[in-house]
Amino acid sequence: MKIIDTHTHIYLEDFDPDRTEVIQKAMQSGISAVLLPNIDVSSVQPLFSLCDAFPSFAFPMMGLHPTSVDGSYTAQLKRIEKILLQRDYCGIGEIGIDLYWNRQYLNEQKEVFEEQLRWSIDMQLPVSIHTRNAYNEVFDSIYRVGAASLRGVFHCFSGTAADLEEIKRLSNFKIGIDGNITYKKAALAEIIRQAPLEMLLIETDAPYLAPVPYRGKRNEPLYLWETARKLADIYQISLEEVATQTRKNTHEIFRFLQDNE
Repeated sequence: MKIIDTHTHIYLEDFDPDRTEVIQKAMQSGISAVLLPNIDVSSVQPLFSLCDAFPSFAFPMMGLHPTSVDGSYTAQLKRIEKILLQRDYCGIGEIGIDLYWNRQYLNEQKEVFEEQLRWSIDMQLPVSIHTRNAYNEVFDSIYRVGAASLRGVFHCFSGTAADLEEIKRLSNFKIGIDGNITYKKAALAEIIRQAPLEMLLIETDAPYLAPVPYRGKRNEPLYLWETARKLADIYQISLEEVATQTRKNTHEIFRFLQDNE
């Protein structure tokens, strides 16, 4: 069985002591590729270094994360735009709107998000969308820029049943399922049952959101299998069916992988 981690940050310093070992364990388990969303200007070089070291396994995205949007966002966004010309990418990300901490830069986040959505249309690349306490704002931006011209994934879906129904209306979008689906008190599993398996991608968001039984520890791509097992339990199908279908779903969104993985 082969499976793809569609959202991981293993280029971060959390993995500096044992990054190669982490990647080798993942590959040996059947993980055939990892997709690496950028955060901001400071994360570009570590991201590139990892992709250069494992070119047939690690694939970069490029974007500016909403929590990195502040008063200097204009300069940072221009730098990210120039970096987009430096190499090939599998997507634009991680982008979106995050209102969990505060709403101080809401207007700036919207501007940055919508500009990057336009990049994705121009470059015909999918988007990896981060949304926290901001599903309505994200939907508004998508419709304002042009939903029919966009495709992508709502990374780490944690919305309501109503949010899921809205995403279903966006026919070119899927949802990313992370380790929090395994948490005992998570209501997410009941919501996910309402989504067809064809709508799901699986991801770790490593080093964050480690699944049970690793909750509280540093997450890593190997643990993606725990999320896949949970989905097999939710849908009452085999682990192989989960791996096969989510891999197919990933190729539908991240078309770059079809020729490069």
